[in-house]
Amino acid sequence: MKHRHLSLYTIATTALILFTTTSSSAQTLGTAGSYGALGGSTVTNTGNTVITGALGVSPGSAITGFSAIDGGPGVFTGAVNQGNAAAAQAHADLSTAYFGLAALGFTTNLSSLNLGGLTLTPGVYFFSSSALLTGILTLDAQGDSNARFVFQIGSTLTTASNSRVNIINPGSSADCGPLNGLFWQVGSSAIIGTNSSFAGNILALTSITLNTGASIDFGRALAINGAVTLDRNRIDASDPDGGFCIASSPILTPVPEASTYGLVGAGVLLLVACRRLLGARASSQWR
Repeated sequence: MKHRHLSLYTIATTALILFTTTSSSAQTLGTAGSYGALGGSTVTNTGNTVITGALGVSPGSAITGFSAIDGGPGVFTGAVNQGNAAAAQAHADLSTAYFGLAALGFTTNLSSLNLGGLTLTPGVYFFSSSALLTGILTLDAQGDSNARFVFQIGSTLTTASNSRVNIINPGSSADCGPLNGLFWQVGSSAIIGTNSSFAGNILALTSITLNTGASIDFGRALAINGAVTLDRNRIDASDPDGGFCIASSPILTPVPEASTYGLVGAGVLLLVACRRLLGARASSQWR
């Protein structure tokens, strides 16, 4: 059976529904689970960022670079909360989730190891200081709908350009189990490298930076004290539980790069035009 690399794909909506239900995974993030990006001081964006989820900041109030806020190029699908009661509650829930994840007993100490090239099964993984990902990290859920991966990182999380997090063998059930999810508890700041394909929920004590073209699947960028900085990114926080289970026998389709959307559309229009032209020629031959 071929592995299904979820971080590089989106599930075709005509063939599959990504099931979301209330579970203890949702309790992990609380109201912060509805946000694709949540900052402590600011959320700033440059470029055509697309966030499937809400957008918020607290205790700060500044969000820039989004069309619905200041006419910027970024878009998001959920609510926007800036320094209000809803944002404060999400910030409080984020803090609770962060310290709850930090308090878990770890199963494996990965201190000083590069995550690139590793294949890991569900568990709690510990880094005493910084964590680095160069290349590909493979997370094997082993078909378990309750598969849960937690990374406890003492200081910074850094991914190199073009690095990837692949989730393989996800649970094939009607909905994710109560423990399903991927969480990165970061002791200071996270920097996701240019064109990286990341996955999971980043909970950073300070700040989160997504460099140009980086993406996050099955997760979100949540910073407690500092800024979330974006630049032509894609964040899919459509599952508020933070899970990554899928229905049986999915059809997976590649996600085009942002710069290719126009080319794809032009190609479709050209194909339609060609078919119409051929049809017109065929009709004229029978007259």
